[in-house]
Amino acid sequence: MIGLQVVIPFLVAGFGMVGAGMVLDIVQHWKVFRDVSEIFILVPSLLGLKGNLEMTLASRMSTQANLGNIELRSELWKMASGNMAILQCQATVVGFLASIAAIVMGWIPDGKFELHDALLLCAGSLTTAAIASAILGAIMIFIVVLSRRCNINPDNVATPIAASLGDLITLSLLASICTGIYSVQVTQVWLAPFIIALFLLLLPLWIYISHRNIYTKDVLYNGWVPVISAMVISSVGGLILDATVVVFDGLAVYQPVINGVGGNLVAVQASKLSTALHKVSQPGVVPVGVFSGCPTPLSTFCVNDLSSRTARVLLLLVVPGQLLFVFVINYMKAGHTSLTPAFVILYLTAALLQVLILLYVANWMVHYMWRKKLDPDHAAIPYLTAIGDLVGTALLAATFFLLATFGKE
Repeated sequence: MIGLQVVIPFLVAGFGMVGAGMVLDIVQHWKVFRDVSEIFILVPSLLGLKGNLEMTLASRMSTQANLGNIELRSELWKMASGNMAILQCQATVVGFLASIAAIVMGWIPDGKFELHDALLLCAGSLTTAAIASAILGAIMIFIVVLSRRCNINPDNVATPIAASLGDLITLSLLASICTGIYSVQVTQVWLAPFIIALFLLLLPLWIYISHRNIYTKDVLYNGWVPVISAMVISSVGGLILDATVVVFDGLAVYQPVINGVGGNLVAVQASKLSTALHKVSQPGVVPVGVFSGCPTPLSTFCVNDLSSRTARVLLLLVVPGQLLFVFVINYMKAGHTSLTPAFVILYLTAALLQVLILLYVANWMVHYMWRKKLDPDHAAIPYLTAIGDLVGTALLAATFFLLATFGKE
């Protein structure tokens, strides 16, 4: 049943990521990306918003749906309005901090600071984060409610669909907005500062609405450390992307795919683990029969409980799914890489290793947070998707490096 419910959203998500990879493959040659290469540092951070914000929202809403808390229309509206406000609050803060990180990481190696580029990065990041979060947040709430009405477990479908739409929408918005601002920043110097000021002035409103809402008050006060930490981790992945995309043209099209698939699958597992704990206990109280120490790889993948069976199902999706996505990319003539046996084997090995690492870390992290009285719905997925971005980008870069070293690219 898990496989049947996961596979279709997984494939839909994968094709969304293939689309995002093809968009990145095209826009990497645009003038704004060539002149302001720090935008590449923003890419994993802003794509990670789906893990930091939308997937976390989907996980929170899925848990509430499985607990039966969205049956009353009044409660549903209260939950939806609060979550949309906290999304805008988090998107503004993360978008602003991600742009600062990109500016600093670009400035340190170059040793020079360009004010116009800094304003472009900040305005583009804030606008992209806010619009993408508003669109995806509304879609996530609708999908969770619809899944519940159709007797489908939202844990199995909400996070993959967030992944499928998130990358494509976010990348398209980032490229379009940055290009638009870049084209007029010499004649309309006021535009970027105005955009930055507008979003920062709206921030207190989102904070006020979130504070007044029972479903988001806790997230407002306790949900920042994982979101900001995840943004920093993703920015390191962005630094790797910025350094390698210049050397390997074909890398860009695969970056959203390998990272998206890994983040997609681990988000499903984390959401299901969290829901299972919420059903029988509360944060800080370890349920009877749940191992309280550090799990072993054997207990994560090879025992006969529901979480281990789910992990095996998700692992089985990696190789056939990635093969399909790679052949689609090749058929669409995207990227600049020959589809050789060496490339396919190394790429699939990197993808499988990434998901193995993420599923093991998820099993440990969700239970560790639960023991520490932290709600995994708020904290686990941001860390996991950010680690997936970093590990996936590093393994992908290593794949291309090995191919180039042995003359197989």
